[in-house]
Amino acid sequence: MIEVLFLAIALAMDAFAVSIGLGAKQSSTAYASSAKAKAMLLRLAVMAGLYFGIAQGIMPLIGYLLGSALLGWLASAAPWIGCIILVGLGVKMLYEAISDEEEEELGSEDNTKIDHKLMTTMAIATSIDAMAAGFTLNLLAVNAWIACLIIAIVTALFSFGGVYLGRQSGTWLEDKAEILGGVVLIAIGIKMVL
Repeated sequence: MIEVLFLAIALAMDAFAVSIGLGAKQSSTAYASSAKAKAMLLRLAVMAGLYFGIAQGIMPLIGYLLGSALLGWLASAAPWIGCIILVGLGVKMLYEAISDEEEEELGSEDNTKIDHKLMTTMAIATSIDAMAAGFTLNLLAVNAWIACLIIAIVTALFSFGGVYLGRQSGTWLEDKAEILGGVVLIAIGIKMVL
């Protein structure tokens, strides 16, 4: 079960980094200390928690179900495939953290235009990796439904907190969160074949 918790934390890092960025944008508003700004910040934190948590819970379940269908054909190579997927996702996260591409893309968004459509788009974009990681749930001795629930809850908590953390600290934590997530995914992938 500890592997599921580490996987959940690693998968939550993309959503956490985006949430930090969303919170940092709130700190730049002219009325950052007003009651209206605090209400907007709470609304944004709740939206981030719900959207990112639900997406990160559903996508690995889809990956798990697709993986279950293919596992019979790929049984002997499954640990290696799982390792390649997790290491690949980890390397991708490290690359994105170092290259700052996502930060520039999100930096162009104005915080007053954060609506349900944008949150849905960001939630799907940050959870695509979780679908690929869901395949590896077939290789762990856990109930996949419970694992996906844990992933959803961890992501929701990290996203909710990320908005407030970003409001206080700015964007300097975004890349560090993605680096941590990437390293954890690589470690889980390597452990899978050892």
